[in-house]
Amino acid sequence: MESTKKQLSLEVLPWLVVHSDGTLERLAGTEVCPPGLDPETGVLSKDIIIDPKTDLSARIYRPDSIQPGQKLPVVLYFHGGAFLIASASLPNYHTSINKLVAQANIIAVSVNYRLAPEHPLPTAYEDSWNALQGVQAGNEPWINDYADFNQFFLAGDSAGANISHHLAFRAKQSDHTVKIKGIGMIHPYFWGTQPVGSEVTDEARKQMVDGWWRFVCPSDKGSDDPWINPFADGSPNLEGVEGERVIITVAERDILRGRGKMYYEKLVNSNWRGNVEIMETKGKDHVFHIFEPNCDESKEMVRRLALFINQVEA
Repeated sequence: MESTKKQLSLEVLPWLVVHSDGTLERLAGTEVCPPGLDPETGVLSKDIIIDPKTDLSARIYRPDSIQPGQKLPVVLYFHGGAFLIASASLPNYHTSINKLVAQANIIAVSVNYRLAPEHPLPTAYEDSWNALQGVQAGNEPWINDYADFNQFFLAGDSAGANISHHLAFRAKQSDHTVKIKGIGMIHPYFWGTQPVGSEVTDEARKQMVDGWWRFVCPSDKGSDDPWINPFADGSPNLEGVEGERVIITVAERDILRGRGKMYYEKLVNSNWRGNVEIMETKGKDHVFHIFEPNCDESKEMVRRLALFINQVEA
């Protein structure tokens, strides 16, 4: 009996595999959950279309207890997933944003940018920029009724933190009217050819992340492409980041920890005129707060992000 099992032509573990017939199978990040009222946090959410031409969408959140005329800070959020997996409706992300909205008392818009490889980079960046413009256009009632655009933040984890970095440059160079107050970068996905931190000794994980980036962005610059390495040749100077405040969080066991710490040090030593802080979580790995939302370390990180948004000293 002839086997009907598909042959693999490429594995991008642990995210996806590509079969020999060209079909792609995602191994993670495909689950979805509906929006609505979350009874645990008292946060209400709904899905919105930002650009019908590209099906660009987002999930918007607000406290259910908000009062008419009340204005809250706005956080435009970008999920992680190596540009390959996940969405705003992934249950883990939905839970995480509910907790942040409740803790910080904010409006959040979690963006569904299109994923590679079906939509090669820089599609994710273009979608995210269009989401920023769409949110600020004033076509969404929750935004019109409750958003305080004097307190407008970008935030994201992993690839989403990378997106926030690039959007902050683009925002400063554009003529958009709403200024970015600050940026929350959770375990930012930056990389480079030359190993730093634990990359020096953890060759297996270094090679794995190298492979992720080659698959997402097969350029001749490799891991020193400015999209992934903010300090490579051709990358803009950090003084061009828009915003008054930046918080960077890193995790002790994360292979990306060294990159986040380097970003913090470079920003501190640049001509950027703002306040930057860094938070390190001991004993935890990459985006642990997504997988362990109820652990003490996750609660503390969300608390710190809430304090940052509301400009309260930790």
